[in-house]
Amino acid sequence: MSVTEAAHAKVNLFLHVLDRRPDGYHTLDSLVVFAAPADTLRAEPDETMSLAVDGPFAGALAGADNLVLRAARALAAATGSTRGARLTLTKALPVASGIGGGSADAAAALRALDRLWGLGLGAHRLAALGAGLGADVPVCVHGQPARIGGIGERIAAAPRLPRFGLLLANPGVALATATVFAARRGGFDAPAVLPGSWPDAATMARDLARSRNALEPAAIALCPPIATVLDALSALPGARLARMSGSGATCFALFDDDAAASDAARVLRAAQPGWWIAAGRAPWAVSP
Repeated sequence: MSVTEAAHAKVNLFLHVLDRRPDGYHTLDSLVVFAAPADTLRAEPDETMSLAVDGPFAGALAGADNLVLRAARALAAATGSTRGARLTLTKALPVASGIGGGSADAAAALRALDRLWGLGLGAHRLAALGAGLGADVPVCVHGQPARIGGIGERIAAAPRLPRFGLLLANPGVALATATVFAARRGGFDAPAVLPGSWPDAATMARDLARSRNALEPAAIALCPPIATVLDALSALPGARLARMSGSGATCFALFDDDAAASDAARVLRAAQPGWWIAAGRAPWAVSP
């Protein structure tokens, strides 16, 4: 048998930096949703643990200490499992791009091996284990819209979200999260004030426009093409809001629905054939 899990792109609709802790980590406030574009993780029974990587962005992971293997070994150690697995990661998301690719891959590995090995741990226990791998791993284990705090490990319910379209674009430049945080200048943000729900995408975009991505100025200084991406997204017909996700360089635009986002993606691909461009929300990206 084999088990397959999708590692969906994580999108920060806003990202406030609230403070800097004595250990150097920053406390954050962010609203996270998940987009349809995804890496794919397949797990098959084997006597040993191994990982093969393919897909359009596989080359960017050559020689890296991949979080997938770290997640697999952590799960085995935590449960006392002596089983192995043959893991195959199809890397379809750009690397170091502000959409949580590595964390989503690790989360997918935890979910896949929980199923393959018949552990039955469930999302909450897997998320607790994932916190030791990276602050974004727990929210990626759950894969649901969420309000996150702390360094990313505190997960709360998101406001009730309306239907909306989502378009992602990346200019093809990798940005390390630590480098962007180190380049950040200025003071700190207050937590965003959000309603309990939004009736439609236009209202949500209007409210989100009062927040920001606090890492955007530093990321643009390090990678000026981000500003070009934001301008291009803002100019697309029907775009309600354009903003950078995470530490960049991927940016997003919000639309009224999936059809409008898909139409805009076709326009953008024709204008910028060298960019990575993808549209669509994950099926569960609307809160219950």
